[in-house]
Parts: sequence; structure tokens; C-alpha cells
Amino acid sequence: MSQTAQLYDNLRAAILTLEIAPGERISERGLEARFHASRTPVRAALSRLEREGLILHEGRSWTVTPIDLDEIASLAELRGVLEPAAVRFAVERADAAALAEVRSHLDALRPTPDQQAGIRMGSTFHLDLAALGGNRFVTDAIGDALTRLERTRWIEVRTPEARDAAWDEHSAVLDAVQAGDADRAAELLAAHVAGTNDRLIAWIAQERRRLRGAGMAIIGATDRTSTTH
Repeated sequence: MSQTAQLYDNLRAAILTLEIAPGERISERGLEARFHASRTPVRAALSRLEREGLILHEGRSWTVTPIDLDEIASLAELRGVLEPAAVRFAVERADAAALAEVRSHLDALRPTPDQQAGIRMGSTFHLDLAALGGNRFVTDAIGDALTRLERTRWIEVRTPEARDAAWDEHSAVLDAVQAGDADRAAELLAAHVAGTNDRLIAWIAQERRRLRGAGMAIIGATDRTSTTH
């Protein structure tokens, strides 16, 4: 792996796990010292993370993108449109072997041991399901949305009970796909996306002051209700 790729992976992981907090300023020289890297790969990694929406470039400074409640709501709307459509494609196009592989991936994470495994389970399941539909543009758009949400998705899986509930909802969607019931699969997936978003927004709103006190920048004050119910 190249130095740029390694640096990108390490820095991205630090941002997504909140080791580097939303709103925190990043200096190129600080990254050079922290990761023992030269200026060129540092700038290349930062530019890539900027394209992903994880950091902002303002003049000569870089800042980790704040958690934006309005962006979270917009991404939920996007997922609420794309993911039910993708699961309908999956019912039409996926063969039994491909569905069995997705089931195997899901079953391997029951019970889900921790938050990181829970986030990995969710991302893998949603991307696997989208890929079964055979439209890479839809899959890429869903993947981008999940990346932008990853810093807050730990809230969805912060307790064993929440991880079990997420697994059960994923399993029910897959049951419907394997049964060839596109309407049921789309309905369940839309409800899952909407419910996840509603719980996320409510929890952040409730804990906003405490999270800010912990150094996390949170912006936006959305009052939109979910349109995917």
C-alpha cells in the first residue's frame, strides 16, 4: 500500500471513529508529524477526504466537517428514495446464490459483539443489498450517503439491544427479498431507514449540549419529519 493510501485510511478511520472530533482543526504539519509522512501524501489524503465531505478546506486551514442535522435529514430522504428502489431491483435481478451470500454475511454477525461490528454490519448489508440490484450508480450513491453518516451511526448501535434490533430489521428485509416480495421488502427497508433517522435526530437533539461539551461541533436545526414512513 502506498504512503498516500495508508495515510488516507488512517486519517479517515480517525475521523469516522470520532478520534478526531467534528469541527476540529487539522494542520498539514501536524499530520506530517503524527503519521510520519511527507507533505505530498498528506495533501493528497486531505483532498480525497474533502471530496468525500469529511473535511473542509478554508484558505490554508483544514477542519473536520461538523455533524450537520440538516444534512442527516437530507441523506435520510435520499436513502428513503434510493434504497427501496434498489431492493426492488434486487428482487427482480438477484439469483439465489447471491442472496444466500448476503444471508451468510448477515448471519455471521449475530449476535453483533460491539459498536464497530454493528456499524460494519449495517454498511455491509445495505451495500450488499444495493449491489444485488445491479445498478452501480445507485450503489455508489447509497455508499456515499452511508460514508457521510458513519460518524453518527454508532448511536444506532450503541447498546446490545439496539444492535439486535438493527439485525432483526435487516433480516426481515432479506427474508422478503428471498421470498420474492418486492413490495414488502421496499416497505420494510423504507421503515428501517426512516426509523433509524428519527431515532438518530432525536438522540442528538436531546444530547446536543453534552456532545458539544465533549468538543463535537454540531450544526443545523432541522424540524423536518421523515418522508419515508
